[in-house]
Amino acid sequence: MPVTLWAAGAGFGVYRNSALNLHPDKAWFRAWTYQDTDFQGGSMTETGILDHPHEHAMAIRYQQRSAEIKALQRQCYALATLRLRATVEAAGGSGAGLAVVSDIDETILDNAAVMAHAMSRPTGQDKIDIWKLWEREGQPHLIPGAADFFELADELGVTIFYVSDRFDENKIATIATLSRLGLPQADADHVRLLGPPKAERRIAIEKSHRIILLLGDTLHDFDDAFAGSPLEEQHRLTEEHARRFGEDWIVFPNAGHGTWMEAELLPWDAPIRSL
Repeated sequence: MPVTLWAAGAGFGVYRNSALNLHPDKAWFRAWTYQDTDFQGGSMTETGILDHPHEHAMAIRYQQRSAEIKALQRQCYALATLRLRATVEAAGGSGAGLAVVSDIDETILDNAAVMAHAMSRPTGQDKIDIWKLWEREGQPHLIPGAADFFELADELGVTIFYVSDRFDENKIATIATLSRLGLPQADADHVRLLGPPKAERRIAIEKSHRIILLLGDTLHDFDDAFAGSPLEEQHRLTEEHARRFGEDWIVFPNAGHGTWMEAELLPWDAPIRSL
């Protein structure tokens, strides 16, 4: 049975059996692990990253070491805070019945250390085990602004749901990590991991809550239409949903992965002038 991989998330891949209709969001590890993999209806080989390891190293370096990424992350949480306060105030000052739904990796937790570690491992080595070990025993730290934002949401009485494609078998470890870092409402009911697609998990939440904010680092954290869509379709959908970005959709920067990693660059066709 063919295995496909979804590109979205912290930087590792998970098996996706199409018959199980799973939507994992860890996929840049695929470049070291699989060749000639069918990728969501398109052609996906490992040459994209392996032929350009320096480019990928630069992406991870930016994600881990740049001051700009920290500034952008703070900016995202500053905007999310403004939207949170305004929405709760418009609801009469109570967060009862309201919910914030957030991805975890590269939205709340910074996993750049394990991305860098994975790059140092031999080509072809299965990175799933490394990611699972990181879920269980890794020491990620909070993205700047996360602690204050989620503390405020909790104080305002807003329900928080952590919706991630981390492995459900490591749910206890993920809850322990969130709790260790002081994040509120980190319990079995509020942490929803890999199983049904994220869209279905959001629908389940909407049965009892009004979702006022979605936070994530990949576009399928916001709408399932982005999952599996070719890059050009993602651009079209981004235009279609333009009014939501910065309103109830807050997108965090992640240079470590994405379908764009396979896109050809479009250089300037400079005019030729005689000297």
